[in-house]
Amino acid sequence: MAGGVNGSSSIRGRGGWRARLRPKSDINVTPFVDVMLVLLVIFMVTAPLLTVGVPVDLPETRARQMSEDKEPLAISIKKGGAIFLQETEIQLDELVPKLTAIAKNGYDQRIFVRGDKDVDYGKVMEVMGELNAAGFKRIGLVTEPRRERKQN
Repeated sequence: MAGGVNGSSSIRGRGGWRARLRPKSDINVTPFVDVMLVLLVIFMVTAPLLTVGVPVDLPETRARQMSEDKEPLAISIKKGGAIFLQETEIQLDELVPKLTAIAKNGYDQRIFVRGDKDVDYGKVMEVMGELNAAGFKRIGLVTEPRRERKQN
């Protein structure tokens, strides 16, 4: 008896070469799982980077979150009084001209003011006064939702 391919004793025995040439009906999911895990890791790493880049310690309130179709412009005021337009530090006298140039919908553009809870109240009002005097009417203050305290 002559030896066959892959140790089989006969070409016709146990399906022979025809059984080896039949397509497999099993689906190999290993590459799919690998791709999904890579995408999961990528999204886990990039998700925290998608938030506004200026770290501000916002005050807490009971106000509900507002829903908006378009992303608003964000003005942040840090504890030391530094003003940021989106993620770029800016002087107060440069704020209105830049906002006017950036505003896509003119003076109807939504603007969020994010003030650190330890910043001087007068500084926040000064920024809001400049925006109001320039004609911007859709100004909102951003806060953190209040954490519920446990009742004993």
